[in-house]
Amino acid sequence: MYTDTDETTHETSARGSAAIVAIGPLLLLGALLWHPPLPGRLPDSNAVADAAAADTTTWGLSHLALAIASAMIVLAFVAVRGHLRDRGDRSMSAVGLGFVVIGSTLYAVLPGMEFSLLAADETGADLAATQDALESWFVPVLIGGSLLFAIGTTLFAVAVVRSAALGRTEALVIAGALVFFGLSRLVPIGVVQFYVQPAAALLALLPIAAEIAARTARPARAGAA
Repeated sequence: MYTDTDETTHETSARGSAAIVAIGPLLLLGALLWHPPLPGRLPDSNAVADAAAADTTTWGLSHLALAIASAMIVLAFVAVRGHLRDRGDRSMSAVGLGFVVIGSTLYAVLPGMEFSLLAADETGADLAATQDALESWFVPVLIGGSLLFAIGTTLFAVAVVRSAALGRTEALVIAGALVFFGLSRLVPIGVVQFYVQPAAALLALLPIAAEIAARTARPARAGAA
């Protein structure tokens, strides 16, 4: 028997899921906009060293924010997986979630590596040389994590289209944005990393958050009627 308490619990859970799906890409946008700009092709040790030396506080806090945003993106995809499961998807988004979690975990390691520049600045070491020394670890972790994340977002894109959780056209737009979101991490160009990536995340996840919230509102209106 479905009670009012069950309905209230379900609505609260759905609202929380919608909020998480919306907050994740917004935090990512904020963190990447806060990050000192790095134009051109990456990695660029000299540009990174100059940006870190110009304002070590901003450098440190923006990377901390980026690690938190990466964790919130994982939670957002967990919520999206639940939404797609309710819509009939059984395995595609579940497999995709595994790739997203592993890829995002590796992505969150990268800001931690960048904290080494703060230590180098404190000790008077050469920041560009420090960044050069990190590249042999930084680049493989970035590529590996980004590739896994891109596989995960592509599987989610397929699940969105198959589940028909939204209108066909909207589903295709969201699916395309999910694919771009994943692939953007593989493109070593500053404007793609810092601007295209969060834009794709917003385009992909905000409509899903709205759909989750709308599904919460529909039963409430039906019950009131």
